[in-house]
Amino acid sequence: MPMWPNNPWRHPFRVPRIEKPRAEGRFHLTGGRRLGYAEYGDPSGPVVLWFHGTPGGRRQFPLLGRRAAEKLGLRVVLVERPGSGLSDPHPYHAVADWAADIAQVADALGAERLGVIGLSGGGPYALACAGAPALAGRVTAVAVLGGVTPSVGPDATATGPVELTRRFAPMLSSLRRPLAALVAAGLLPIVPLGHWAYRGFSSVMPEADQRVFADAEIQAMFIDDIALAARGRFQALVDDLRLFGRDWGFRLADVKAPVLWWHGDADPIVSLNEAQGAVSYLPDVEVILRPGHSHLGGFADVDEILRLIRSFL
Repeated sequence: MPMWPNNPWRHPFRVPRIEKPRAEGRFHLTGGRRLGYAEYGDPSGPVVLWFHGTPGGRRQFPLLGRRAAEKLGLRVVLVERPGSGLSDPHPYHAVADWAADIAQVADALGAERLGVIGLSGGGPYALACAGAPALAGRVTAVAVLGGVTPSVGPDATATGPVELTRRFAPMLSSLRRPLAALVAAGLLPIVPLGHWAYRGFSSVMPEADQRVFADAEIQAMFIDDIALAARGRFQALVDDLRLFGRDWGFRLADVKAPVLWWHGDADPIVSLNEAQGAVSYLPDVEVILRPGHSHLGGFADVDEILRLIRSFL
């Protein structure tokens, strides 16, 4: 039985309500699958696709970014990966497979030119679009915010938490459904306690991320998003980890579009060394180093990020 949209936990106690997106729904793909999305900003403006982190969904977009999208006249569309929110589950073989679906999304939006932004776990998917024949010539620029780096193949630089996905890739593949059910069983009961869970999680994060999480707007956005993304019962979370532990299906040298790579030098999940290793393979890249920033520092710079992406459209 579906738990949403009539979910009594939609607004957990002490969590501020947040304005809904300008529009949201599903893109219908060839073969019958659907991808959930939410739109922000100017519906007639240049299109920027934003790919959420892991976990996440269609509302993982800060209010600062929503206001900037309107001011800059951008049509920002957040697309949920399979198994998150309104998106049907689907086991991609590699990260590169995402680009074929996004080509259909771009067609549905009537967008011949795209800016693409990927946060954390969304970073590999953003890069995949910029290197895909299905989107050749359409992606004008990519922004990667604290993006995950490859753990397999000649471009591999991942260490620490991301490198663990390579070690557990066989298990994540063979047990993807039961693992998602296990994650859902552990996390769904926490949703009504979102305010306290958020505070507990932020208290163990690095100091720089604690400053990001102290913003009441960020709290409202994150909890609103996770409550909706959980409709997919966290299959997308497991599938992201599964794909991070495999060859991505493309080389970083294939990414011909300009890449703007934001990274904090205090990031404990994707270290600066990992990021520097990855960007060394990209043909056209600018690194924006954020001293003292941790993994989610990109949220604080989202207006600047959108402004720079706008200059390529």
